[in-house]
Amino acid sequence: MAKKGAAATLWRRSTITMIIIILLGFGTIIARLLYLQVYQSEELQKRAVEQQLHDTTVSGKRGSIYDSNGNVLAQSITVWDIVLAPANFKNWTDEKREGFAEGLSKILDLDKDDIIKKTKENSYYVMLKRRADAELKDKVLKFCDEMYEKYNISGVIDLLENYKRYYTHDNFAGAVLGFVGSDNQGLSGVEYEYDEELNGSSGRIVIAQDAHNNPLPYQYEQKVEASDGYNLVLTIDENIQSIMEKYVRQTIKEYNVANRGCAIMMNVKTGAILGFACEGSFDPNNPFDIADEKTQKEIEKLPEDKQDAAIAKAQNAQWRNKGVSDTYVPGSVFKMVTASAVLSEGLIKEDTTFTCTGSYSPYEGAPAISCWSSGHGTQKIEQALCNSCNPAFMQMGFMLGREKFYEYYVALGFSEKTGIDLPGESESIFFDKEGEPAGMALMDLAVASFGQNFKITPIQMVTACSAIANGGKLMQPYVVSQVVDSEGNVVKATEPTVKRQAISEEVAAKVCSMLETNAKPGGGAANGYIAGYRIGGKTGTSQKIVDEDGNLTNDYIASFCGIAPCDEPEVALLCYFDTPDPEINYYGSAVAGPCFRNIMREVLPYLGVERMYSEEEAEQLDTTVGVYDSMSLDDAKQKVENDGLRAEVVGDGNTVIAQNPAAYSTIPKEGTVVLYTDKESTKQKVTVPDFRNCSLSDVNYLASVNNLNVCLSGSAVNSSEAYAKSQDIEPGTEVEPYTVVTVEFNQDDSIM
Repeated sequence: MAKKGAAATLWRRSTITMIIIILLGFGTIIARLLYLQVYQSEELQKRAVEQQLHDTTVSGKRGSIYDSNGNVLAQSITVWDIVLAPANFKNWTDEKREGFAEGLSKILDLDKDDIIKKTKENSYYVMLKRRADAELKDKVLKFCDEMYEKYNISGVIDLLENYKRYYTHDNFAGAVLGFVGSDNQGLSGVEYEYDEELNGSSGRIVIAQDAHNNPLPYQYEQKVEASDGYNLVLTIDENIQSIMEKYVRQTIKEYNVANRGCAIMMNVKTGAILGFACEGSFDPNNPFDIADEKTQKEIEKLPEDKQDAAIAKAQNAQWRNKGVSDTYVPGSVFKMVTASAVLSEGLIKEDTTFTCTGSYSPYEGAPAISCWSSGHGTQKIEQALCNSCNPAFMQMGFMLGREKFYEYYVALGFSEKTGIDLPGESESIFFDKEGEPAGMALMDLAVASFGQNFKITPIQMVTACSAIANGGKLMQPYVVSQVVDSEGNVVKATEPTVKRQAISEEVAAKVCSMLETNAKPGGGAANGYIAGYRIGGKTGTSQKIVDEDGNLTNDYIASFCGIAPCDEPEVALLCYFDTPDPEINYYGSAVAGPCFRNIMREVLPYLGVERMYSEEEAEQLDTTVGVYDSMSLDDAKQKVENDGLRAEVVGDGNTVIAQNPAAYSTIPKEGTVVLYTDKESTKQKVTVPDFRNCSLSDVNYLASVNNLNVCLSGSAVNSSEAYAKSQDIEPGTEVEPYTVVTVEFNQDDSIM
């Protein structure tokens, strides 16, 4: 009985132990299931989806960029990504693969072995070539047809629409437009600044996979369409921009400017930028190519291990928007600010005089600072501005004092970024002397009063000039006027913004009047003068304190900042050239002045600004040649005389068979018209002399003795300081007698 009891007890214990083990086992499993299904459900579902699906991002069409007249400057054109489906190659023989890869490699310029390798991957989506153009796409489609006819196969290549950025005018406005990277993201210019608006939203291609990560057939593919980006409408006018770029490039070439140049034109009433030419730039279609041939050749001469660094440096230099990102010493153009400040404070009147003996010691014990001239004598503020007299402006600076000087520096926008909607804007660099009023020592005030030893950006200078032109209102500059959708609906519009009233209307009008006097014949800015237009301007020739490596330098920046028309200002323009060749010329009046004049001479008529000639200008206007051909000699001579011209008869006939200059051409008043009366006489030729560097009287003399007509253009043609700078027909050219040669005049170019 005892044995049976012990056995029963053992059985019960074993049974209980088994039940406990079973309960613990199943309990653990149930608990694990509960944990996975309840607590890790979301994470496991996510991982399952990731295993079951493969997706590829599809870019939306990037918005276009237009100029102010609706001309396309940048757009995204359709291209195609060429995609391989290796899963459809599973039953192919090596011979088929070889033939397929051979043909496709020639079309796409890819390695044949690499294509063969891709055909063996386990996928329905392998990228072969991105952004193929229409021509290449058509070749691929033709190849696919050939493969179908030859091997009865299809579905191995797919063409997916994509987009490539295209800039319609190559290197036009590159610094403003910027460029995009390989994945269509903006990297500079408005492409970067407005990247979010331009980009739109991306779509997706989702491909299903089986448990072994093998892609399922195409019927399981899902596509989420991308949405297009918004378009931008710029304030830039394509015509104005083209004019500005032409003359900035011409000046850079003529004066061998080492560090590029730029010109910025602003609507003074709104702050809208009408043109922004930053030359020595790049082609946005090929932004990584070195645009400057000289720089490219220098890089090619370097050892290979140094070329990459040199290329990167050159690329960053050409991408940099000089008008926004560079700071420079403004020089004498800043004198318009000092004049505005001293007039605003009522410290001087228009008849207050200043004395210049050729140098000036601003305070007791200070070294004398020279004027560019040997001495201007006694002069009023307007004369001081026209003479660009440093001693006079130092005296004005010390009338103001350091605190007041800085107050107007701030008021006219130099202490802060302008906030223009372009990336990379720099801050100005002002004095920072600890413990000194406004951070300035007395010598700092002396040199700052005529624009030296501090740095501003070109966009700050033209914005301040615009404030002086528009009655004292400091405007917010901008380059994008509207953001619009694909239907043309305006999503966002930029409204003109007045930051503050920097100076009074009365003071602004006085300074504008002085700037106008300065740009007339005899003034320091006369090289900006255009007959019939009321131009105002100021030259600047500033010494660069240090170069990019921090070394002292004798290089200069030549600039010209002005407005037009002075009675009702519409635009302000700054022309700025960094390091012109000193062996040619480095003065702002000589280098930047003619560039300003040439731009304004074409832009103002385009803007509809009417010419209003003074009596003196009207007397010098050219006239139009009449039609004298086929008339009797006597009648032709009488008509020439009635037209206010002189007749020169060549030949023995009685009827005019030809004339020079041609009918309807422009000729100076009292100019000469040749009337030819026989064929032999039309063969006569004269040689064009070299008028360059001649005075007005010498030009007229040379024209007379060489039987030529001359049209006088440019500034200061009535000034004793005027000289002929260029002519439109090269010296030594043989032409018909009394052909019209246009001679461009400049004033003495040594004004700072």
